[in-house]
Amino acid sequence: MVRDENVLIRASRAGHRTAFANAYPPGWPGERSRRRVAGPPLAALGAGRLDRHAEHLERGEAVSSEIVNDGWIRHLGPENLPQPTPTEAGRTLASIAAPGGLTMYAHYATDTAGHQSEVAAGAAALERVDAFIGGLLEALPATHRILVVSDHGNIEDARAGHTRNPALGLVVGAEAASDPAAAEGAERLSSLMDVPGTVLDLLD
Repeated sequence: MVRDENVLIRASRAGHRTAFANAYPPGWPGERSRRRVAGPPLAALGAGRLDRHAEHLERGEAVSSEIVNDGWIRHLGPENLPQPTPTEAGRTLASIAAPGGLTMYAHYATDTAGHQSEVAAGAAALERVDAFIGGLLEALPATHRILVVSDHGNIEDARAGHTRNPALGLVVGAEAASDPAAAEGAERLSSLMDVPGTVLDLLD
């Protein structure tokens, strides 16, 4: 269902432009891969939007899942990839989203930092996200909205791994505070199951 009935596919069927901003290696995950595939790239794969690779990172047309390109350089290469700051990466995401419609971006490093059970690593991960969202807000057109959602708690208590605390859900944008649809959407976000309907309502 994640592959075949995800929000990218549903938005596309409704006539909206869709994009997946993350860069992945061509052919990922491969037919013989035994790795579990995370939900966002699986959704992008099903929607035909897993189409940004290293060359898109080079041209500033994609964002690494770690926000900066350190992981790509360390594990995948090429070594000559640019090394944007988190703020610059946020501006890149804004440029990808600027044409409108639905742009999805997935970030996992806060979860990884939470599993390290180190407060300093968690703080550094959150500072990176903070600068990234700052760059995104700075460059995104005022008519656009940002939904920030998480599938579970983790980093707020580095001793516990995944927690049962309420997970983050935000609707952000220059017009969101005075937009009844955005306010209603924010009120509806009590579960991951609320996200697709909220996104589709906001697009319409």
